[in-house]
Amino acid sequence: MLIRQLLIAATLLVAGHAYALSADEVKGLAIGETETRIEALNKAVVSADDKTVAFIQALSDDQVKTLGDKVFLLQGDKAVDPITGADVALPADAEDIINNNQMRSELDNALAAVKLFSKDDKLRAAAVKTLLAEPDENKLALVEKAFAAETNPAIKDQLGLLRGALLLGSTDKARRLEAATTLANSGNPSTKTVLLARLTLEPDADVKVALNAALAKVEASLAWGDKLGAIFSGISLGSILLLVALGLAITYGLMGVINMAHGELMMIGAYATYLVQTVFLKYLPGAFDWYLLAAVPVSFLASALVGAALERSVLRFLYGRPLETLLATWGISLMLQQGVRSLFGAQNVGVENPVWMSGGLQVMANLSLPYNRIVIIAFAVAVLLGVGWLIGKTRLGLFVRGVTQNRPIASCMGVNTARIDTYAFALGSGIAGLAGCALSQVGNVGPDLGQGYIVDAFMVVVLGGVGQLAGTVYAAMGLGILNKFLEGWTGAVLAKIAVLVLIIIFIQKRPQGIFAMKGRSAEA
Repeated sequence: MLIRQLLIAATLLVAGHAYALSADEVKGLAIGETETRIEALNKAVVSADDKTVAFIQALSDDQVKTLGDKVFLLQGDKAVDPITGADVALPADAEDIINNNQMRSELDNALAAVKLFSKDDKLRAAAVKTLLAEPDENKLALVEKAFAAETNPAIKDQLGLLRGALLLGSTDKARRLEAATTLANSGNPSTKTVLLARLTLEPDADVKVALNAALAKVEASLAWGDKLGAIFSGISLGSILLLVALGLAITYGLMGVINMAHGELMMIGAYATYLVQTVFLKYLPGAFDWYLLAAVPVSFLASALVGAALERSVLRFLYGRPLETLLATWGISLMLQQGVRSLFGAQNVGVENPVWMSGGLQVMANLSLPYNRIVIIAFAVAVLLGVGWLIGKTRLGLFVRGVTQNRPIASCMGVNTARIDTYAFALGSGIAGLAGCALSQVGNVGPDLGQGYIVDAFMVVVLGGVGQLAGTVYAAMGLGILNKFLEGWTGAVLAKIAVLVLIIIFIQKRPQGIFAMKGRSAEA
């Protein structure tokens, strides 16, 4: 008997918690003028439980009808009483609730406000972001309650910013001054908007001074974020140019082959990545996030094999005749493009980032570094170190340098120069394939992928000094950063033109590039 009484008491307690909305609260939220409903909404949000949240969500989703002073909550094809949850008959003449734009905005803010207490960090962060877009002083009590309870440092900072934005609307001068001081340290783009909006309304001179000081500090922080963002974008672009130009530095710089098919070798690497992704999706879906690790060697080998075949079948007959290599490789590039169109179609194919390359690292309020760009920078550094070690420390690199500097003497010393030519061209082509693999993670993969980079790659190699790896690095990073800074002032097209003009002027003054040219082409 005692156990039964306890069960009944527990059920009543649960029921009382689940149906916390009173009849007056339901009517206040659903019936009446907009201002009256907003006032009821702000009161309900402060102590909202699951039932209240569900009802507000239903209001936002237009799933509530009324007839007189009766309110009906729609759940699928039936209607229930929003207070008891019991099924009720929906009258045929029940009317939809009209939510104007102001009411819809208030409902969205209310839903965001109650999410401030969610256990999910992402939901809480999204709720703060939503409330920051339209600060509402009526949510101050709720925000302060969430601020006191928040344990995540990043979200707590954002809640502090939100609290400051709400305090700006206070009638208390001291609280507005406190808000100006708080907001000055945020460095958030939203803060600038809030401060500018408040400045137009602020009647007190002291508060205006504080707001102007806060605005200046926020703008200085944002300017730093913009500059650092431009530097990172420049390094990111430079790392891509470096990957593209490294292979060309070998085939053009060391071997003297003007390889117009270099971009198509990159394209082959990108399509090899796409094929590896497709295989993982079909046969190894559980390991999809690691498909890129398999795609790296596959893209290298695919492009290296095509490059070796190209060298053996065409280019070995054209050494010492750079203009003929230009024409021959240009024709081959057209054939490779058409071949890819025949196999995969003319449309771009989709290559997805693995989960661990998605998202970004938030460094400042207005500066986020995408993980895929960070990985590509690290990948470019790794490829550069690998190529440097291969050329400078291995037997193959010694032979390549020997054949490049003096073919007859190298041949007299017993070096198989024809085989070294093939190995060197395959190496340069394989590196182009790695560049294509990296590019597939930041752009579209299509038959024209290589055309957008071939001119930039030649500019990097010529500017850096033909055949010089160190010069290639300086030129790639310099062009990348210069291009991004000029883009901020002049736009992408004028920046490209300006960079080209600067390169022409530089080459006029220093034809050998940043570093002196060494190699077969220099001797020709």
